[in-house]
Amino acid sequence: MTSEYLTIKELTEVIGGGITPRMVRHYHQLGLLPPAQRSPGNYRLYTQADVRLLRRIVALKQQGFQLSHIRQLLASSEAVECNTLMTQLMQQYRSVVQQLARLRQTASALEGLLGRDRSCQNIQAEALAQLKLLEVETQNGLGDLEQLWHSLDAEAGAHPEAFEESLTRLLPDLSNRSEIEVDLLISLVLACGDVSLLHFVRLSKGALTAARFALKAGCLVVGDVPSLVAAFDKTRLAHLKCHWETLIDNPHINNAAEAEQAFWHERLWQERLQQLPSGCVLVIGYAPSALMAACAAIEQGWIQPALVIGMPIGFSHAPVAKRRLARLSTPYLTIEGNLGGGLLAAVALNALVESLLEKPDCHCYLEADK
Repeated sequence: MTSEYLTIKELTEVIGGGITPRMVRHYHQLGLLPPAQRSPGNYRLYTQADVRLLRRIVALKQQGFQLSHIRQLLASSEAVECNTLMTQLMQQYRSVVQQLARLRQTASALEGLLGRDRSCQNIQAEALAQLKLLEVETQNGLGDLEQLWHSLDAEAGAHPEAFEESLTRLLPDLSNRSEIEVDLLISLVLACGDVSLLHFVRLSKGALTAARFALKAGCLVVGDVPSLVAAFDKTRLAHLKCHWETLIDNPHINNAAEAEQAFWHERLWQERLQQLPSGCVLVIGYAPSALMAACAAIEQGWIQPALVIGMPIGFSHAPVAKRRLARLSTPYLTIEGNLGGGLLAAVALNALVESLLEKPDCHCYLEADK
């Protein structure tokens, strides 16, 4: 055996990611991997081409593709019927969305119990007992989930909700995050009511430092549309001597679709973007193309914002724009995928402004920003 070949064990060690020899053999059986060469002792031997192919398989699997679809994606273009594959992927997508809906319902039910503050905890033991009974009754077709929640919800009208107390039990462990970052994350969760959002928030190294430095210096803050700028905490921004402007300055724009079309078709807004002053904070919550154009302008050296808060919503361009933003050296704050929107973008800015005013001497974020 020459050094150019790898054994199956060596192959899995090179790939990593939890890949085992048993999985590799399974991929052979499914036709994802071609038959391996054999040593005189009948051991499987793998080349660098096999390494590249297996890495592609692993990457596609991590993206959620089924093995049967991966086999078709990796097949030669002549062997793949594109329409058939797209139909299968659409079916998988709908199945995943249904699973997400069921998981969201389960999460909501758990939040209804675990998220209750101290004033509501006196009924948790009763709720758990009823849930046990409900499980038995449901199997006999006699369960009544709505009645259970009705009895639990009766306690909620006696006092205001204690948000921080509830979040203490629902949030994941954030002990490795700085106090400033935790405040920011909690603000985003409270803005949308979805604790799972934390898993999609991406904050670049140096972002908190850059934000606080720019805001303290009285920088210009630019939002992509009027409704986003209207949500800025202008009182606190004025206290910091910061000014604000609207990029797509059209008062008739009310949603992401209108913002996208306006920016794409009106040259004026694109030119205004390319003329933003250095050191500004750019906040995009609606138009994916505006974020894409901002990334291009940064790459070309036309603009140098201190921070980009990029949270446009969308189902094709927005995820692409956010990934492009994450590849830049410019400090950024974003939410992966199609999540985001003007409210969250404004909340993110306002949380940064508030933390600077409320905790001006806090340096807890510096270690993570290195």
